[in-house]
Amino acid sequence: MGLNAGDLRRRVRIERRGTGTDAIGQPLDTWEEVATVWADIRGFTGIGTISRLQEGIPGSVERYSIRIRYREDVVAGMRVVHGGQVFEVRHVRMDFAGREYTDLVCELVTHAG
Repeated sequence: MGLNAGDLRRRVRIERRGTGTDAIGQPLDTWEEVATVWADIRGFTGIGTISRLQEGIPGSVERYSIRIRYREDVVAGMRVVHGGQVFEVRHVRMDFAGREYTDLVCELVTHAG
């Protein structure tokens, strides 16, 4: 079962935290683009929300799965930007066997930083 181009309908930007510092040596809160790619963005179902509540995870956390073509340069701590929405990458799951896709488990950020 391959990954079809038609499944990837959203253009997203993957970013990593910048490494610069200001004049007094404090880290800057900046983001640098890693790549702009096509993606499939899916929200977790109501059953997933109920399961999270049973596991003690706050129900107000909005989790999404973002599937992109296989990449090895995306790690937890990066973020995905789509439209005006920012998603924090919490976990990365790669298709090592088929090398077709990478799934990013993300949380929607309510305040972009």
